[in-house]
Amino acid sequence: MLDMKRNRERMVKQQLETRGITDPAVLVAMRSVPRHLFVQEALRAQAYEDHPLPIGHGQTISQPFIVALMSQIIEPQPGLRVLEIGTGSGYQAAVLAEMGLDVYTVERIRELHAAARDLLRTLKYRKVRLKLDDGTLGWPEAAPYDRILVTAGGPEVPLPLIEQLADPGILVIPVGTSKRMQELVVVRKQGGRVVRESKGGVAFVDLVGTHGWRG
Repeated sequence: MLDMKRNRERMVKQQLETRGITDPAVLVAMRSVPRHLFVQEALRAQAYEDHPLPIGHGQTISQPFIVALMSQIIEPQPGLRVLEIGTGSGYQAAVLAEMGLDVYTVERIRELHAAARDLLRTLKYRKVRLKLDDGTLGWPEAAPYDRILVTAGGPEVPLPLIEQLADPGILVIPVGTSKRMQELVVVRKQGGRVVRESKGGVAFVDLVGTHGWRG
């Protein structure tokens, strides 16, 4: 466990701080959440390295820098309601919860949903609520959300997510017309206006659903 703590510290210093992650809450969360528990046991030695890892069912856990970058972009503050699309292993949800956000997270793959639910409960992340559903539809029953974070890439920003975003609010999502090649888009809603900004190229797994790619 001491080695894993040292690995987290090294990850933060070498991969995050040197590449523009400056939000204190994000850095503290990345130092605190045991990323190695969110990957397959055979891959735990690689948990803090600078690349994504497979988690089964054709899905991945994003590289640490991307998790930190998306967390910083949404300008996290304790008490904000955040909707995450694509629970995956549950790691991004844990990072958000570690910063004091109220997290609602949706996953379409039953096995990943169940594993993430059990792990997050074990780690006592009580501010994380999970749902098994088509993430491109959002979670309308609990809307609106101060922040929305999408951890899979689709051909466009799903309209239901824009509709469920509070005003003011921030949404971050990978968008691209080619699968696995996207740009990271930040959508800001302010005073009834919706403004988009690109943060550069990224590569995410596919956002599958009614308002995404076909499964």
